[in-house]
Amino acid sequence: MIGDVLTSSILFEALRTKYPDAQLDYLINSHTYPVVENNPFIDNFVFFTPEIEKSKMAFYRFLKSLKKEKYDVVIDVYGKLSSTLISYFTHAKTKIAYYKKHTSFVFTHPIKRLKKPENHASLAIENRLKLLEPLAISFQNIAPKIYLKPEEITTAKKYLETANIQSNKPLFMISVLGSSPIKTYPAKYMAVLLNSLVENNKDAQILFNYIPKQKEEAKEIYDYCLAKTQKHIYFDVFGKSLRAFLAITQQCDALIGNEGGANNMAKALNIPTFTIFSPYLNKANWFSENEPGNNVAIHLSDYIAYNETDKTEAKKDPETYYLKLKPDFIKPELKNFLSTL
Repeated sequence: MIGDVLTSSILFEALRTKYPDAQLDYLINSHTYPVVENNPFIDNFVFFTPEIEKSKMAFYRFLKSLKKEKYDVVIDVYGKLSSTLISYFTHAKTKIAYYKKHTSFVFTHPIKRLKKPENHASLAIENRLKLLEPLAISFQNIAPKIYLKPEEITTAKKYLETANIQSNKPLFMISVLGSSPIKTYPAKYMAVLLNSLVENNKDAQILFNYIPKQKEEAKEIYDYCLAKTQKHIYFDVFGKSLRAFLAITQQCDALIGNEGGANNMAKALNIPTFTIFSPYLNKANWFSENEPGNNVAIHLSDYIAYNETDKTEAKKDPETYYLKLKPDFIKPELKNFLSTL
């Protein structure tokens, strides 16, 4: 997934510091490339394409091509069957991955995941950097970064200007939808938060982050908003590609909404984020109070008693638990967040 690929890119910065002359290659799903394009710490990208994923013969040819590269070290962050096979076929002397009982024999260094942070970072960051311990690299507080080209930034500014977005007024990107219903704050609740945003910032200009197939769901949220809020929403202004979205997001004062790849990308662009986590997720996996930048994360457990059983039930019945996370809980937090921008 995009957020995972972006987060795992921190390994390259740490590796480059320790091994400045090493060749560092990143094997990723081809559709995730835009978030790591132009990363100065990565030498080569190796793409796992849909064609390779769908064809056993194509996958076998892919494995043979990797074997020819004669890698010294392979680090498997993904931990699935396909990546385990890839690690095995590289014939690298050093193979590192997260510990799993049924695959640990493949790897020279199966690393057990941390259950709690040891260095006050998110578990996503700490567990990834723990994979570098066999290479004598200790924890460093590294955050993911996205590298845009000057021309991409210029194009985004011109696009927003053409869409009548005023650069002297606050601009907010709203992740109105999560990657799935289980990670999406209820539409009526989201509309209430948008009404509150406009109430607290009369000059707010609002963009919706959605893909074309989500247009009807996004429009539903727009329709629930008050008429005066709708006047602040530029519904049809959005990036036509992932790189375009990134360049537009960099022009925003903050990204607000459902937890997901967009929030991670905004952080990597050093844009403040206000994130609503799904009730079934562990906030500590992707958020730390000590992470760089001005970021706020909201979870149901911040307001009501909550345990592991609740998380399990929330995954089965997300709507019931989302409805407990009432906008009135969140509005004061959002108001305070906006006041810090």
